Formats: sequence, C-alpha cells, structure tokens
Amino acid sequence: MIDHEAQLKLQAYLDGELPESEATQVKALLERDAEARLLLAELQNTEAALKGHEAGLKLPESREFFWSKIEREIQRQEQRAERARENAGWGAWLRRQFVPLSGLAVLALVMGILFFRPGAAEAEPGETEMAREDMGAYTFRDQQNKMTVVWFYDRAGNSQFTGSKQAASMNPQ
Repeated sequence: MIDHEAQLKLQAYLDGELPESEATQVKALLERDAEARLLLAELQNTEAALKGHEAGLKLPESREFFWSKIEREIQRQEQRAERARENAGWGAWLRRQFVPLSGLAVLALVMGILFFRPGAAEAEPGETEMAREDMGAYTFRDQQNKMTVVWFYDRAGNSQFTGSKQAASMNPQ
C-alpha cells in the first residue's frame, strides 16, 4: 500500500511540480510498484475528465471592472446597514418596547371584560340563593367524573315541609 506522502509526490509528479532529483525517485517507484502505476493512471484520468468539463464562463466586462462592481455593491450594503443603525434611535427603541406592551394591555383588557364584568357572579352556574332561611344544601363535586350533585334539606327538620315537597313533586300542578 502506498503511503500518504508517496501519493502526494505522485500528484506533484503529474502536475510537474517536483525537482529533477525527486522526479527520478518517483519514476523508479513507478517502475517497481504496480499500485503506484494504477494510482498515477487514475490521477491522469481524473485530470483529463476535469479539463474536458471545465466551464468556460466569459464575462461581458473585464475582470477588474467585474470585481470593482462587486466591491462597490458590498460598500453600498455596508453603508445602508450603518445608516439603519444610526437611525435606530429613540423611535426604534420605543417601538420595540411599546408594541409588545400594547399587545399585553389589549389582552388584559379583553380578559377583564370577559371575566370580571359586573353581575357575572350572579349568572355563574353552581351558585344558589336559598329562598327560605330554613333550607340548606350539601354540594358534592366529583372531578374525575366531572359531576356536581347538590342535596337540599330542611334545616329545622320539619317533616311537614319535606312531605309537602314530596307531594308537590309527585303531583305536578
């Protein structure tokens, strides 16, 4: 197996970059090593393939003029960015601070209107006002089954009231 340094010398030999003393060493390597000859052939094929498919891009203007246009555009973009940073004074700071705050204020206002309007407590379900003072109620909430049961009872223990209530519920009139 050819080591990395020998591979680099083969590439330099192919490109004609080696001094004469090293070029003779590489020639001797090529005569005695079949793997080196195969690698050189592969490098030659790759070079030929790349040369045959190079894009021949022609610019309508000279190279110096083309690069000067690019340089001017870069400078123009940098100047524009610098002017934008200079103009971003108090006005930009105020916009950055008050736009989110105004959004929060509008949200708080809407939440206040929806949830804290006068009379909302009277209309909420689950609250009961007793018509008689001798009535009571037990409330049971089952969170798992999402169920609420309210049990009304007579505080005074008046069986006549309970009986009349049962009678009223049995005889709808």
